Amino acid sequence: MSNKLLGIIDATAHKPEIEDLTNHRSLAAVPFASRYRLIDFVLSNMVNSEIESVAIFPKYSYRSLMDHLGSGKQWDLNRKKDGLFFFPSPHLHNEYDEFGSFRQFSDHIDFFLRSTQEYAVITNSYTVCNIDFQKVLKRHLNNGCDITEVRKDGKPLQMYIMSTRLLIDLIHDKEKTGCKTLAEVIEENHHHWTICDYEFQGYAAVIDSMENYYKHSMDMLNPTIWNEIFTKNRPILTKAKDEPPTKYGKDAMVKNSLVANGCRIEGHVENSIIFRGVHIGKDTVVKNSVIMQKTQIGNDCFLENIITDKDVKILDYSNITGTTNDPTILRKRTTQGAMMNS
Repeated sequence: MSNKLLGIIDATAHKPEIEDLTNHRSLAAVPFASRYRLIDFVLSNMVNSEIESVAIFPKYSYRSLMDHLGSGKQWDLNRKKDGLFFFPSPHLHNEYDEFGSFRQFSDHIDFFLRSTQEYAVITNSYTVCNIDFQKVLKRHLNNGCDITEVRKDGKPLQMYIMSTRLLIDLIHDKEKTGCKTLAEVIEENHHHWTICDYEFQGYAAVIDSMENYYKHSMDMLNPTIWNEIFTKNRPILTKAKDEPPTKYGKDAMVKNSLVANGCRIEGHVENSIIFRGVHIGKDTVVKNSVIMQKTQIGNDCFLENIITDKDVKILDYSNITGTTNDPTILRKRTTQGAMMNS
């Protein structure tokens, strides 16, 4: 069964609710869990499910996404046959914004017609979980389903399995059926197809707002959840970066936090996620926060419930706080000084 699945990742999503992190990158490329991007999770799930051909359909600000994925080497998708494919949207029309837009897929119909895989997995790019699509396919086949929708606690995860032939038919017949997206096919149900649910029992987080980003980032500090997502048998793969180990000053103290490589920690870090290349100065306290790549934090600062994007600079003596329901967000390459404190 291992070579029957074709992977399709719809990376066209643009969510105003998380715009502070997507004004210069696609949602799929948003950093997560100290060293990953959101797309790493669904892409790794596909590779771990022995999917050898994956097509990514981006639309907005996808330069950083393409830079991150490159040829697909880190996911063993740099192949002569099959492998990783990028199909950017040739249009910016709103019709292409809906998940699973058949209009978007129809612009690249030759890819689907040339594919040899009998079945297709269609997913979004921003769901954090560790799922085996081969198990979903097995249930799909055993139950004689035309379309299987993966759900968590009864809510759709925007993950579907169907035959590649049916997907091609839906793309071709979008005007005749009146269904322009996969969601409309499920919702309308004015047809003879058998639609089944697959209830996923593991941890799953849909990152589609700042509230969800912060909440589920903090979830990664829970050892039970971490061990469920990051397993040895089904690893989450990402772009490798060769950086030295993190250095800790003599007065540094770190509690219940994720700290990536290449950092220099001289202060106090608690319940926080620290990405690569971050510097935290002396006598500085960082609590319940997400600090992204190469952020530089000065001395004698107090930071709690904040999210900094990449390359943020926080000057000495700054005091910046938010709340768990409304964390303070510092955009990429901004500078926060003591005179601008929240």
